[in-house]
This record gives sequence, C-alpha cells and structure tokens, in this order.
Amino acid sequence: MENNDIEKYINQGILYDFYGKLLTKHQQRIYEDVVFNDLSLSEIAENEGISRQGVSDLIKRCNKSLVSYEEKLGLIKKFDETKSYVKEIQRIVKIYQDTKNEELISKIEELSFKILDV
Repeated sequence: MENNDIEKYINQGILYDFYGKLLTKHQQRIYEDVVFNDLSLSEIAENEGISRQGVSDLIKRCNKSLVSYEEKLGLIKKFDETKSYVKEIQRIVKIYQDTKNEELISKIEELSFKILDV
C-alpha cells in the first residue's frame, strides 16, 4: 500500500469518526466494511445482496457526504486548531516551570481565549 493510499484511509477514518453518525445505518455498515474491515466490494456485494457497482457507488456517495459535512461544519479543522493550541500551552507551561517567567502566563491566557473562539 502506498503512502497516498494510507493517507486516504486515515482521512476516511477521521471523517467517519466525526461525521459517520450522519450516514444511514446501511451506509455506515457498508462504509465500515470497506474502510475498517478491509472487505472487497465483491464480498460486501455478496453479503448485502447488491451489485459490486452498487457498493462502489454507495462508497463514493458516502465519501462525498463526509467531505461535504467537513466543508460545511469544519469540525475536524476546529479540532486540529484546538489541539495545536493545547500543545502550545503545554510547551509554554514546561518553559514556565523551568523559568517561572510570569510573562508566559499571559501567552497561556491568550491561547486559551483562542481555543474558546474556535
């Protein structure tokens, strides 16, 4: 598996983690079989009693929906921003513990306000 394929599966998994519950139960089951259970389209088609093309089309629609949800809601982007701010706060706290530089407290406060604005 190439790096692009790995990144694709990781991105699909992240999108699904955030927005998978917005898909129908049927879509969730088939999407999970492809992305998480690594079943082939033929295996899923046989299990579900639909055509291989039907499975392929459903996966494409699911991917399109998940991407669309992120474009509209931006939860992953907001999560990543928040995570970045928290890492920066942790870095500053370590420096503060070593230096006791009170000016760092204002930087932490500034970052905490940014988190609240995300």
